[in-house]
Amino acid sequence: MAGVKLLLLAGDFVEDYEVMVPFQALGMLGFQVDAVCPGKKAGETCRTAVHDFEGDQTYSEKPGHNFKLNADFDAVEPGSYQGLVIPGGRAPEYLRLNPRVLDIVQHFMAANKPVACICHGAQLLAAAGVLSGRTCTAYPACGPEVTAAGGTHKEVEADQVVVDGNLVTAPAWPAHPRWLAAFVDVLGYRLVPK
Repeated sequence: MAGVKLLLLAGDFVEDYEVMVPFQALGMLGFQVDAVCPGKKAGETCRTAVHDFEGDQTYSEKPGHNFKLNADFDAVEPGSYQGLVIPGGRAPEYLRLNPRVLDIVQHFMAANKPVACICHGAQLLAAAGVLSGRTCTAYPACGPEVTAAGGTHKEVEADQVVVDGNLVTAPAWPAHPRWLAAFVDVLGYRLVPK
């Protein structure tokens, strides 16, 4: 897995678990994970939010950690990456307004490179116009956006994953074990004990 570069799109108020866990887990496996945010450089941080399911009609939100970026958004060359990670939280809501972010998402989908998208990250997929004819899952409140963008939103439990070719999606952070394992599999690697 050494030498395999993955791009992670972050932004302020990205969901804490959905940025921290994939960044750390994929790095632990030996992938180079470059975490970027429009308008920010390596060494700067994104504020995160913790979204939890506490019995209300929607999730609650609490302040999370500061997530340190390790690459410059302006220096990103999408062609040099083998996969893309799109976390959820509130960040996708405004990241989808950035034309370069949409170009990056379109590059990975057009090139059929592995894309791992979770929760509200589907807002980026919808805004990029890459869901036509595709099946994915997302946080349920994003389902209408998936459908409006020409995709099929599949309702699954919060700890489940949906794989459609190069696209690996999950509705929320409880799916991390299955979501990340499926993404690694789509990248072409197997996790096997020694």
